[in-house]
Amino acid sequence: MKSGVEPLVNDRFAGEATKRTLSYLQAQREKGKNIVGIYCGYAPLEVIRAMGAAPAVLCAFANKTIEAAEMVLPANLCPLIKSSYGFLKTDTCPFFAISEAVIGETTCDGKKKMFELIADLKPLHVMDLPQLPDQQEALENWTVMIKKLKGFLEKTFDTKIDDADVEKEIQATNEKNRLMNKIFEFAALTPSPVSWLEFYDLTYLGQAATTEDMLGILNDCVPKLEKRVSEGIYHGEVNSPRVLVTGCPVGGDATKVFKIIEEAGGVIVVLDSCTGMKPYASLIAENTLDPYRALSRRYLDLPCSCMTPNSRRLSELDRMIVTFKPDVVIDVVLHACHSYNIESHKIKEHVTSKYRMPFLKIETDYSQSDIGQIRTRVEALLEMVHKK
Repeated sequence: MKSGVEPLVNDRFAGEATKRTLSYLQAQREKGKNIVGIYCGYAPLEVIRAMGAAPAVLCAFANKTIEAAEMVLPANLCPLIKSSYGFLKTDTCPFFAISEAVIGETTCDGKKKMFELIADLKPLHVMDLPQLPDQQEALENWTVMIKKLKGFLEKTFDTKIDDADVEKEIQATNEKNRLMNKIFEFAALTPSPVSWLEFYDLTYLGQAATTEDMLGILNDCVPKLEKRVSEGIYHGEVNSPRVLVTGCPVGGDATKVFKIIEEAGGVIVVLDSCTGMKPYASLIAENTLDPYRALSRRYLDLPCSCMTPNSRRLSELDRMIVTFKPDVVIDVVLHACHSYNIESHKIKEHVTSKYRMPFLKIETDYSQSDIGQIRTRVEALLEMVHKK
């Protein structure tokens, strides 16, 4: 973004999503709210908020804690899991420090076993995630799991979660998602007036903050973006290749890939992951007979590679390609994340055959050792688009 352009969020944390979110959660705690740590996008945030608590996404994206984790965990394990465990081993995750309970989900074998290792640190509730989302049993079982989470929170915090409050949080989530997608729509413009870092900051804070607290921020963003459009202010260059990034959760040290794409002349217009736009893509059914069942349906529809068949990932990819008109697709896969790695073949076939679009898979971790290699491959990909 050109220098002198007013940032979307006017505070001292511009471009520092983690610090902004931590500051927000610390303020919530000072107001008397409980903090509940989460590891994954399948944790039903609406139930947490219905009891007046705030969710905190726990640390998982730093290379510095992996050495400590490998004293216990195998070196060839997913870096996200090693980093998560390393933060706890070294007692350096501020989000975990302020959390009074933790929620985990059985999205992969590595996480399941890590949860066993941390079960004695704080009250921990593990949800058994069904992984055949189209089966009727999956909907029934995940509904039961969400209701069991409700019971865990009520017992742990000696409180009562009212169904009407869960319904209110469902409606609040939908309001937030509509506003967030209004921001995303600006990335669909050519050229785009918004950078990946700006909507990454918003999506990161949006996981922790209530709709009430996000309303002012999001509503303030719209006229700023409209002003950029009217004044011809945009990110990158007019003819910069538009990039859709899909794949594993990306944050912290792994954002090196995003930075390399920008340095190579690309403009990221879509972050298709659970640390990006994915949690805001759909709405939850409102005013149903069972709000927990409505939550179950919505969360099971999240297209993570742990699901099989994961057909929704392809349909969501189609929607994003049509809406945001990328020139290339880059699939970021973390080392040893086998489900995303295997699924990458299907994504490549879909993108290259249906859209005749250049595709690149990047396997990486949180270290800086592969930056040169990644840069060479990204530059070659974007040069191919320029030549066209």
